[in-house]
Amino acid sequence: MHKLIALLALLISLPTHAGAQREEPLSASVQAALHKTVSDGASPRLVFASQTDANIWMTEMSQRLEKRIPDRTVRQDFLKTVHYEASRAGLDPQMVLGLIQVESGFKKYAVSSAGARGYMQVMPFWVKHIGTPDQNLFHIRTNLRYGCTILRHYLNIEKGDLFRALGRYNGSLGRPEYPNLVIGAWRNGWAYPSKIGKATSAPSS
Repeated sequence: MHKLIALLALLISLPTHAGAQREEPLSASVQAALHKTVSDGASPRLVFASQTDANIWMTEMSQRLEKRIPDRTVRQDFLKTVHYEASRAGLDPQMVLGLIQVESGFKKYAVSSAGARGYMQVMPFWVKHIGTPDQNLFHIRTNLRYGCTILRHYLNIEKGDLFRALGRYNGSLGRPEYPNLVIGAWRNGWAYPSKIGKATSAPSS
């Protein structure tokens, strides 16, 4: 069954704006830190100040995502995992939703021409450098954990500059098209009031 799914993945239409993180040398300390991050087995959960805030966010985002992921159980698991992994990496969950929209169009088994895989279009070389051979980049939690960890890594390299970090993530550092697409998707489709829990709004125009 798993082999059939992998084969079908290769036949899926390629995401229009999916890029490819570039394979670069990692220092031993960075490699160790990233390995520890992607290996953490804690269960995903919504990270909010109160359960009420969590319920409001989940209801709102679930409604926005319903047409793209019709199955309610799958959709809620996806949103819970996105919120947990983004918050854990110090990223805005709504920004991550915008990135996923641009990278894969919320297609779990998307594969780019460069071989990037899954919701967040993670390149397989990352598993070799910071993961373990048994980790499957089409698995929802593994993909989101890697994607958020990688973007956090690039943000650290760029000293918090999201525009440049997004360029690195897409393999298009120095060009504005991809960062603008992600920020536009974030602002226009996933922005959310900052007063609700840890969810924050997209930057204003």
